[in-house]
Amino acid sequence: MIAPQAMVDVLTQIEIDRPVQEVAAYAADPNHAPAWYQNIKSVEWQTDGGMRVGARVAFVAEFLRRRLAYTYEIAELAPAERLVMRTASGPFPMETTYVWQAVGAHRTRMTLRNRGNPSGFSKWVAPFMAIAMRRANRKDLAALKRVLESGKT
Repeated sequence: MIAPQAMVDVLTQIEIDRPVQEVAAYAADPNHAPAWYQNIKSVEWQTDGGMRVGARVAFVAEFLRRRLAYTYEIAELAPAERLVMRTASGPFPMETTYVWQAVGAHRTRMTLRNRGNPSGFSKWVAPFMAIAMRRANRKDLAALKRVLESGKT
């Protein structure tokens, strides 16, 4: 069992001047991830049928100057409310959660949470990974805000 201090739990949020349905539809679509996630380089669907519980999507990313390939499975999906994706493979099993809340008719608060239990060498650098993840998530949410508020989606 991994020591509790090895757990990484990073929570970030932003308010976007667009309706909740628009923000959620765009952010929940993995095909859009390279447009607003700085570290994601490519996305490939591993299952047919689009966004649904059980669907799998493979991502290739660069994080802390390392290439990462991982596959998320959609664990929960409540359109325009919540999306939970999980991966159990690799050195850093991760759960990513998006929550969208209307803050008025045309404004949305989006919360992005990444939780995981690193193993091996990763558990020793978990505190530094959390700092880097928080910084990256803030930049990614700011990029999502720019994309959506520009109307160029």
